[in-house]
Amino acid sequence: MALEVNQSNFESEVLKASEPVVVDFWAPWCGPCRSMAPVIEELAKDFEGKAKIAKLNVDENQALAGQFGVMSIPTLIFFKDGKAVDTVVGFTPKNKIAEKINAII
Repeated sequence: MALEVNQSNFESEVLKASEPVVVDFWAPWCGPCRSMAPVIEELAKDFEGKAKIAKLNVDENQALAGQFGVMSIPTLIFFKDGKAVDTVVGFTPKNKIAEKINAII
């Protein structure tokens, strides 16, 4: 299951994680975000133990969304060693996201 991250646990769960982390910046009112939700959950299962898949509600964490330049959602940001290394904006097929995760594992 995808991990819920927010202002209080973002640093420990994402920036200081030992494995790569994909953060899904989303909001409950966003149609494409809702379409991405099952894909995100499948990726969380597929990459368990290899990469962390997390979700961040932009409505509740506007400062973090701003910090990473999230202008539209869904936005997936790929983190490795505490740094953003890749970004995907909009609905993206599962296989494309998996390719990007495999590239940073």
